[in-house]
Amino acid sequence: MKKYYLSFCLLLAISTASAYANRGIGEATRTTDPGVVIDGIRWATRNVDAPGTFAQNPESAGMFYQWNCRRAWSATGEVSDWNTSTPQGEIWERANDPCPQGWRVPTSDELQRLGFSDNVISRWTEINEVNGRIFEDRTLGNILFLPAAGFRIRSNGALSSVGTSGYYWSSNVHGTNARNVWFSSGNVLVFTGNRADGFSVRCVAE
Repeated sequence: MKKYYLSFCLLLAISTASAYANRGIGEATRTTDPGVVIDGIRWATRNVDAPGTFAQNPESAGMFYQWNCRRAWSATGEVSDWNTSTPQGEIWERANDPCPQGWRVPTSDELQRLGFSDNVISRWTEINEVNGRIFEDRTLGNILFLPAAGFRIRSNGALSSVGTSGYYWSSNVHGTNARNVWFSSGNVLVFTGNRADGFSVRCVAE
């Protein structure tokens, strides 16, 4: 079952990458990122877009991922090929990690430090007409922006909470669900989400 699921994710990822290339966007220009250090962890400054690439800007939504799957879905519009099966595994496996080389999906502990460290200030803001939260390192003054991209609902892939909430996966499970960070204009929580939901991914340096 595990081998079948990995193959399924990888096959879908290949089709996603092909579709991305067909849009005429240069993938090679979006595989690197300087990163920014927040509370001792180097975070990418942009969300993951197609597998192995970063979004164009810090405020860009990028693409959505189901947990432990390298398949990506657009953060806008409708989808006709949504996967309703529940992803399996005990950790986000390397073969399914959509982060570019040198980066990986963060652990739940790393998300916890981003949202709940005494050394990090968080506030709701808007950048280029995109809502989201800024996380600022008190000591270094470094700033990280996460857009409130919303998510895709597990049952049918419909968009929800765009502009009002952000959902970002960790690499860790929590029972039959998986850990993620959720935020709105008033709160930041390390939460558990259904693995079949489509959430954003923000990488950390390996």
